[in-house]
Amino acid sequence: MIRIAVDAMGGDHAPVSEVDGAIQAAAQFGVAIALVGQEDRIREALAKHHTAGLSIDVVHASEVITMDDSAATAVRRKRDSSIRVAARLMRDGGVSGIVSAGNTGAVMATSKLVMGTLPVVDRPALSTVLPTQKGKPAILLDVGANVDCKAHHLEQFAIMGDIYSRAIFGIRRPRVGLLSIGEEDTKGNELTKEAFKSLKRAPINFIGNCEGRDIFKGEVDVIVCDGFTGNVALKLSEGLIETFRVMLGQEIKKTLQAQVGYILAQRAFRDFNKRLDYSEYGGAPLLGINGITIVCHGRSNPNAIKNAIRVANEFCKHNVNHAIDTEFRKLGLTKTVSTV
Repeated sequence: MIRIAVDAMGGDHAPVSEVDGAIQAAAQFGVAIALVGQEDRIREALAKHHTAGLSIDVVHASEVITMDDSAATAVRRKRDSSIRVAARLMRDGGVSGIVSAGNTGAVMATSKLVMGTLPVVDRPALSTVLPTQKGKPAILLDVGANVDCKAHHLEQFAIMGDIYSRAIFGIRRPRVGLLSIGEEDTKGNELTKEAFKSLKRAPINFIGNCEGRDIFKGEVDVIVCDGFTGNVALKLSEGLIETFRVMLGQEIKKTLQAQVGYILAQRAFRDFNKRLDYSEYGGAPLLGINGITIVCHGRSNPNAIKNAIRVANEFCKHNVNHAIDTEFRKLGLTKTVSTV
């Protein structure tokens, strides 16, 4: 049985959301769960549920990394934090993957420090899944792990995203695009122009540059960019979706006709909301780490935690890390001497 460690102290609603989501995942997906964190608080949350027959245990960690802690300070000083203990479990073979809704910077830094990167990967990339008009999700990476990048980093991100798309979503030949300010190969800054040349030579289905408006169309399966651009795009998308929901609710309340229309179309609205709901997609995999780390929103609800565990379980079943390592070696791709 696959065993997943859940950082039970990480999110805004910890440990309640983590415990509830872990119980749902254990029941639905048949995975074993190790809830990592302050034992008394976790057991208090567990006591409110019927967990007989579920493979859930508690691993104590005395310290908690807050959202206000700097990543560097937290990693150095809080050696018994819930995410640090979970990462050691992963490194030592006690679990097959980690899920955390904690401080993103600390989760990424701890994962890299404790588990290291795959021998063939320069830098790990944080990837996320976005809904599209065509119904099939699109992968966007990097969305925050690497603010400054070089062209060969984007090439590695593209290949990892291609493998992720094939392994998890079953897309036989993913269409890979480079996020830029225009479709022409001459558009963009020095990084995107250089990356364009690298991606044209890469053994992937590179379809060229794509613009921000193309992200949700469904014409591109993997969208590659540096972490600064990707994080801005992701946060803008989240804000736009939230604004759309609020504005739609305001319009519905304006007239009786609109309210009647909403009642008649409730099922369509529910399905629409589900397609846009971040919690349905689980967390963001940190690709290139010598282990499996799924990073969730700090505000993750139980459904988001459950689905993040599902993603971790799928990564284990499809052995994505082995696929990345094998593909990179086959292509003769190795770490560069300098990753600055």
